Amino acid sequence: MDEREKMRSITVGITGASGSIYATRLLQRLVESPEVSRIDLVITQAGVRVIGEELGVNAAGAERRVVRELTGRDDERVIIHPPSDIGATIASGSYLSDAMIIVPCSMGTLAYIAAGITRDLVHRAADVFLKENRPLILVPRETPFNAIHLENMLKLARLGVRIVPAMPSFYYHPQTIDDLVEHFTHRLLDHLGVGHEQKTRWEGSRKKC
Repeated sequence: MDEREKMRSITVGITGASGSIYATRLLQRLVESPEVSRIDLVITQAGVRVIGEELGVNAAGAERRVVRELTGRDDERVIIHPPSDIGATIASGSYLSDAMIIVPCSMGTLAYIAAGITRDLVHRAADVFLKENRPLILVPRETPFNAIHLENMLKLARLGVRIVPAMPSFYYHPQTIDDLVEHFTHRLLDHLGVGHEQKTRWEGSRKKC
């Protein structure tokens, strides 16, 4: 297989749920990956606010500055689209992108997608991935879930959407919050089909009976 055929184009949506650190860490790992050819990024207004409040990062303004703020580098592969731009590439099914992830995904965003309502570019891009039968991953960060949340997630799961709640694992004995974030981020890379060297897979208990 030609090396260019292995490159992946990833669409990332960031909305106004808590957990923006997962979004920024994922972006950092994606720009580090030689397998990723392009990252189309959309941040909602609520997402900008949460990033600012949780991480102290200004995610609004000049595109290249925002890319540097979120990824630590000025990477031309990251293209930021305004959430109001319904004419963006990712608003069309003719634009090829290998997978889309919304991280974190607010319950409002999840509800709009489940209802097929497109109020902004995040909703529209997700709708495109649904209609084109391409991988769509939602990372909800909410607790507790009410019946509406659960019904919306079930509806989307039945349509093939991967619901990956931001729930940390402890079987690998994390020592810091960063360990938790890093481990979960690499699990997201697994679902996106982007390779990494982090050990995130359970290999079975080594204890002898």
